[in-house]
Amino acid sequence: MSTQNNASDGWAGVLDGAGRGALDGLRIADFSRVLAGPYATMLLADLGADVVKVERPGIGDDTRAWHPPADHDGTSTYFLSVNRNKRSVVLDLTTEAGLEQARALVAESDVLVENFRPGAMERLGLGPRELRARHPGLIYCSISGFGSGAGAAIPGYDLLVQAVGGLMSVTGDAGGEPVKAGVALVDVITGLHAALGILAALRHRDATREGQRVEVNLLGSLLSAMVNQASAFAVAGVVPGRLGNAHPSIAPYETFRAADRPIAIAVGNDRQFAALADHLGDPGLALDDRFRTNADRVAHRAELRDILTERLSAAGADHWSAVLLAAGVPAGPVNTLDEAFAFAQKLGLPGIVDIPAAPADGAEGRPFRQVASPIALNGTPAQYRLPPPRLGQHTAEILQRLSDHASAPIGTVT
Repeated sequence: MSTQNNASDGWAGVLDGAGRGALDGLRIADFSRVLAGPYATMLLADLGADVVKVERPGIGDDTRAWHPPADHDGTSTYFLSVNRNKRSVVLDLTTEAGLEQARALVAESDVLVENFRPGAMERLGLGPRELRARHPGLIYCSISGFGSGAGAAIPGYDLLVQAVGGLMSVTGDAGGEPVKAGVALVDVITGLHAALGILAALRHRDATREGQRVEVNLLGSLLSAMVNQASAFAVAGVVPGRLGNAHPSIAPYETFRAADRPIAIAVGNDRQFAALADHLGDPGLALDDRFRTNADRVAHRAELRDILTERLSAAGADHWSAVLLAAGVPAGPVNTLDEAFAFAQKLGLPGIVDIPAAPADGAEGRPFRQVASPIALNGTPAQYRLPPPRLGQHTAEILQRLSDHASAPIGTVT
């Protein structure tokens, strides 16, 4: 399955790199690895930025080894998920030659992104103060787990942050064990915050020619992303707990068991509830004093859940989804991931895109399958110029370019 949308609507990406991306001409030195940083730089690369991924000799990004599953050439699908449109250069930052190469790369870059533990880049002589003194226009983005202060030494792993940041405390069945989200959600949110911070800093530089430091951390990003739950505590002192798939402030807004599988119903107002009751064959529910308003429904959530479950058991989830959506009631089955991609394609939304491979990039030049960018720009759509790189694939090319631009030769990789 690949994207089949019209280019005029902004959804269809450019596969051959033709045309200009919104960030065309922007150069990013990407020292990050694993997820938050690579996700941020991939988003920017999709929009036209030239991203050079700096990797360790012989090892590369940690996620290269995170398999199964793997692609046709044995590359981790985890690594493939966040590293397209980048070029890989191997630099040994434990040597002076490698550091010299890194400094030369930064000198020609607009943005540096790193997610080492706080203080590591400073010890290498690549910290923000030193580099920005040499390059005042540099945007220096640091991503950490718990900030550069008292939490600097705490490892920044997504599971840990979901636990200590409160997300697991509100995820899972009431009375059950805390549960993590099914993906590294905190890393993804932090990557989005990093990309947004970088774009804001670039806008400031456009006006002033001044670069600046951008700092984001996993814990702060999670607390911000907890939105209504965090606000309930900050404003009203409410410490929320687990409600399964229910919502603390809206009802019915959860999953229910239909005849064959679960269905999600997300009623956001009284009009939708009246339509739900009518199409379930029980219009009197909307007039019942227990369920007239959202506050009433929240107060009598358990009773309402039992009634709705009984009504929904009469037919399958797909049947009810069609009936309720036609009535303006938000509803849909709990899909598996393959069903989710099929649903997106049915709606004409971006799903999977195939990036052509060069002869040396894969067995018999098979294309690299990628999840399409969700950002639609009708004038400068997302570009799919390069498949995720092999380790060090572009080292010779990049070091040669750096040497050509330097006043003295840049050392080769040791």
